[in-house]
Amino acid sequence: MSGAVTVDTARPMEHNGIVVELVGDMALFYDRDSRSQFVHEAYALADPGELAAGVALFPFDFGVPHCPLESYAGANVRVRYVIRVTIVRSLMQSVVHEQELWVHVYNKPPAINNSIKMEVGIEESLHIEFEYSSSKYHLRDVIVGKVFFLLVRVPIKFMELALTRSESTGLPQAQAYTDTQTLAKFEIMDGAPVHGESVPVRFFLGGFPLTPTYHEGIKIFSVRYYLNLVLVDATDRRYYKQQEIVLWRRDPRRITRTRTRRTRVRLRPGSPPSSPPPPSESASSGRA
Repeated sequence: MSGAVTVDTARPMEHNGIVVELVGDMALFYDRDSRSQFVHEAYALADPGELAAGVALFPFDFGVPHCPLESYAGANVRVRYVIRVTIVRSLMQSVVHEQELWVHVYNKPPAINNSIKMEVGIEESLHIEFEYSSSKYHLRDVIVGKVFFLLVRVPIKFMELALTRSESTGLPQAQAYTDTQTLAKFEIMDGAPVHGESVPVRFFLGGFPLTPTYHEGIKIFSVRYYLNLVLVDATDRRYYKQQEIVLWRRDPRRITRTRTRRTRVRLRPGSPPSSPPPPSESASSGRA
């Protein structure tokens, strides 16, 4: 992370030093005392002295800083990174300017990614089994699965699949707040299924504003994603099953593209291309 600070002054200005900082913090919107800082790096751009009138350029380079969390702006919490420049002055108020950055944190593919198999039903009335090929997906992945109807004695009207995000905020000693948002909802079946029928599911995640899952090592908030499978019968009663999935951000630089191999034929100058061999006698002979 590198850049440059431009200082433009109309007249000479004395200062006690110029400092640039990289700051990462998180805060709850409803609690001002909850702000906590998890990243802070700083170094001096200029020693105390005097800035001449005109434009001065001060380059900086933080290298590869440790940013454990992504930038996030939710319903009740915000995670942000800023570059803060301070021109320190003793007799007058210091000059402070901030520039917010949006940070993405790339993850490695999960070492273990098991499939999901679950059952839901009502005794002697409804028995459904559904499975998904994976439990962890990158943000532009495709959810592939199937729904199996093993017992159907309830007049099903339609079935839908919804993707929801649940954001929980609050310190351990305080009251927690949970905000649930439905990001997408699709009808995957219309009409009554029959015994033994299976319905394929294919859900593309690339078109929705998703973030990675946050729930490990963070005390102030968590963000989780769920798949909700909902069935509605003829009397508008709802039968649903909820399953949590884990989302992670894939590094686009590590995506390998399969290249098609091409065969190149080089001809010598002046030599005609070779003609195909004449067909054999057995191949050219027709029926008598």
